[in-house]
Amino acid sequence: MAEEDPRGARSSRRWLGLAIGSLLLAGSFALMLVVARVPPLSNWVTSPEFFKRALVVHVDLSMVVWFYAFIAGLFALLPVRPGARSMSGLGFVVAASGMALVVAAIFVPDVQPVLSNYVPALDHPLFLAGISAFFVGVGLSFVDVRMLPRLEVPDGESVVPEAARPGLRTAALAYLMALLTFAASASSLPEGLPAQGRFELLFWGGGHVLQVASEAALLSVWLMLLTPALGRSPVSRGTASLLFGVLLLPALAGPVLALQGIQRGAIHEAFTRMMEWGIFPVVVVFLALCLKALVSETREGGVRLGDPRVLGFLASATLTLTGFVLGALIQGSNTMVPGHYHANIGAVTAAFMTVTWPVLRALGVQSPGGRLERASRWQPLLFGGGQFVFALGFALAGAQGMARKAYGAEQHIRTATEWVGLVVMGIGGLVAITGGVLFLVIVLRSVAKAAHRPTFTLRRDLWPAASTRSNH
Repeated sequence: MAEEDPRGARSSRRWLGLAIGSLLLAGSFALMLVVARVPPLSNWVTSPEFFKRALVVHVDLSMVVWFYAFIAGLFALLPVRPGARSMSGLGFVVAASGMALVVAAIFVPDVQPVLSNYVPALDHPLFLAGISAFFVGVGLSFVDVRMLPRLEVPDGESVVPEAARPGLRTAALAYLMALLTFAASASSLPEGLPAQGRFELLFWGGGHVLQVASEAALLSVWLMLLTPALGRSPVSRGTASLLFGVLLLPALAGPVLALQGIQRGAIHEAFTRMMEWGIFPVVVVFLALCLKALVSETREGGVRLGDPRVLGFLASATLTLTGFVLGALIQGSNTMVPGHYHANIGAVTAAFMTVTWPVLRALGVQSPGGRLERASRWQPLLFGGGQFVFALGFALAGAQGMARKAYGAEQHIRTATEWVGLVVMGIGGLVAITGGVLFLVIVLRSVAKAAHRPTFTLRRDLWPAASTRSNH
């Protein structure tokens, strides 16, 4: 079921639609989760198991479907020669069907939620079929000639700048390595494990490799935002290729490690060290190069800090650094852990939200105009600021030992600091949800205005008034 789509507009629209649809569903579950945590509202929650099921679906939609469907949408925009065929169409059908099954599984009576790391699960064949179909569907979209740099063609109209292209290929390769790691983990699992242990081991190794794919995509989006805003790439393609290669290298060992038995302590620990020391240095170098170019152009008057692309980058960069700091402060299993990963998740999401507007305009989707168009310029700041406060609230409670993965009546608030931390978390969560809802409203309104258009063409006149050098 290969199809010809050399400029990727059709494929990109499909995947971005799936990604945004997953975020819409995830948001409805997120509101329930905030209510289940914030005192005194948490006292009304008498069935923690229901909220754990909601947590599973929320995380899978907002961390798995949103991230990797969005990456597939960006990957489809890599320019290739005419006549190239793709498996993206088939992959989309398989992935969309999988997402539907994942959501449907929450309604299965008495299904057991398993809060495994990276990919939480519902212990039911319907969920397993759904999450497997989604992963395979996205993987099919990456089995594509776009993976081969030699088949890339010059395209001045592409929304993906030169330096970002090896990054999207790195994200795709890391994703495929994660799928192989999942398969290797499944093949080496001991029999007879209870659900918690089974899913934890199944998703542990591949989940770590997936973080490499997410970070490669994040860095690529930073380049997609800053290149038109600065009028030049903050990182040369050669330097970017080298850094992305360093980022990918440890992930290549994922399947080999998993085959040795993910239940072995040394192998289990190796994945943690691989993620910690394989991601942090490359991201910091990228961030330093981007900030250096941004400061230089700002001093020369070539860019304004009020440029929405720059604001989105700064929001994402701040959350990235926050995630690194909180990660270094983790001691034990407490809410410092979700504070850390919500900062990192927020960094990727803020960047993806910011780049959505240029990508939609490149695909011919016009802005809704008026107040909503103005709101699109600062919406990532609203979401990013809320996520920042949300993460800090979790960290404050975690510093006092507040247990993670506890909801409603399961929570035991022992100190005033824990109470304050959870209230701060709730306020930040509500602000982030507001930013997310605003994002969805603007996107849906924009798409509705463009629904009558039969075709979409790639354009680059994006936020033309935002920077004096945006069209260079």
